[in-house]
Amino acid sequence: MRIALGIEYDGSPFCGWQRQKDSSTVQQVLEQAISRVADAPVGVHAAGRTDTGVHATEQVVHFDSTAERTARSWVLGVNTHLPDSVSVLWARAVEEDFHARYSATSRQYRYVILNRPTRPALLRERATWVHAALDSGRMQEAARCLQGTHDFSSYRALTCQAKSPVRTVHELSVQRCGEFLFVDILADGFLHHMVRNIAGVLMAIGKGKQEASWAKEVLELRDRTLGGVTAPAAGLYLVKVQYDGKYGLDPAVQWPAIGTDGTRRNEE
Repeated sequence: MRIALGIEYDGSPFCGWQRQKDSSTVQQVLEQAISRVADAPVGVHAAGRTDTGVHATEQVVHFDSTAERTARSWVLGVNTHLPDSVSVLWARAVEEDFHARYSATSRQYRYVILNRPTRPALLRERATWVHAALDSGRMQEAARCLQGTHDFSSYRALTCQAKSPVRTVHELSVQRCGEFLFVDILADGFLHHMVRNIAGVLMAIGKGKQEASWAKEVLELRDRTLGGVTAPAAGLYLVKVQYDGKYGLDPAVQWPAIGTDGTRRNEE
């Protein structure tokens, strides 16, 4: 039987999602927990391989098992064996052709910026702190040119192994809520460091270091070495993975509960 799980995690204690030989990763602790409930070794596949320090409010994974367990048993049993920084939200049996990564039609991320003069204590691993005033209007103006289908070579890591740098950004918005700025991006897929590099360019524009047109200029250069600074990982959250309706997986976007009541509101 193939099982899909919805997972939330705090990425700060881990060296990213993907299993590594000498480091603790989300995949590693999750596979260990599932294997204990399944009474057999289990490997999991994720919708996205998040980096060190990146969080998820709803990562989607799948695994195969011959163990007969109810959805409730998978959730409660796996959570019993997970560290406090990782939690299974739901479990569902899916068709054998479902693949958490390759069946996904889109993914959505939120980048959280705390914009105030003083550094945070409680949110130091949950948001990126920027002490200089940010103009969200300038950032939103710059974001518009990145929507659509483009070659995002300038916005991906030099070590990115994706075969094609072309991606389609369906939505990209910047909104302010008090001291917080939220950069929300929905796309058919993402390149390595793509969201963090976009956030880095937008923040430079928000500080007034560059004009809004710079985002488009960077895009057209198609050269990462001429792009902006990669923003820190602490503010990045995977908030939704979308699939074809035939799989019956259509949860709402899970916004991180930081600086907002969970709704998309603007308090500028």
